[in-house]
Amino acid sequence: MGCGWLGFPLAKHFVAKNYKVYGSTTSKDKLAILGKEGIYPYKISLSADGIKGDIQGFLSNIHVLIINIPPKLRGGGSESFIEKIKHLHVEIKKSNLSKIIFVSSTSIYGKIDGEVSEETEPCPVSESGKQLLASEELLGQDGALKTAIVRFGGLIGPDRNPVTMLSDKQNLSNGNQPINLIHLEDCIQMLDAIVTNNYWNQIFNGVYPLHPTKREYYTAEALKRNIPPPAYQDDFSSKTGKIVISKNFLDKNHFFYTSIVS
Repeated sequence: MGCGWLGFPLAKHFVAKNYKVYGSTTSKDKLAILGKEGIYPYKISLSADGIKGDIQGFLSNIHVLIINIPPKLRGGGSESFIEKIKHLHVEIKKSNLSKIIFVSSTSIYGKIDGEVSEETEPCPVSESGKQLLASEELLGQDGALKTAIVRFGGLIGPDRNPVTMLSDKQNLSNGNQPINLIHLEDCIQMLDAIVTNNYWNQIFNGVYPLHPTKREYYTAEALKRNIPPPAYQDDFSSKTGKIVISKNFLDKNHFFYTSIVS
């Protein structure tokens, strides 16, 4: 559910593995694009008021639902993401579907300092983080469902890296704090591993295991792209920043990480 920057290549990945894949989009124009890639397309829109589209037709065809519809709450957005998930949850309960992967974010850990793992108590400060956590709890506490929750760090990959937005910015803070990023290919491999190995009723962080500082990483990435690097303030703060580790997933001996250095 949600064939965007992550969902579309994820769907194509499963098609290549001979899965029968159904994908949802909110765009009528994208239906043909999905179909051309061997994905059975459905036009479905979730809102706080309800769901538009043949949601039961979509759910009746699948054995595993991957929910990949991130909150759109930046820049003063006021949509209620949790209400969307509540509506979806009601429809799931009407169907025979029992296996769900919910794509969440490490933003649910908030501004915790130091190392955090799946065992760390979430403390979200952003509205999107709070609503993601509420959505995690709604799905994860339903004993009739087998739910895997995946908290991805900052997403990078083809044509996507935060350095393009940070380029030439001045007086940025937190330059000595670590990055917590993950490559698109790693996201796909993690989700594949959960489906393939039936890792249900668990929480997984998805973050590359090396954490250079923001100053080091974004300066190097800017130079590779021949764009002005961001300038960071001298940082004398005692805070070390947040380092997210994927304890639950690495304990399963998965070491497929693609380099975050492009």
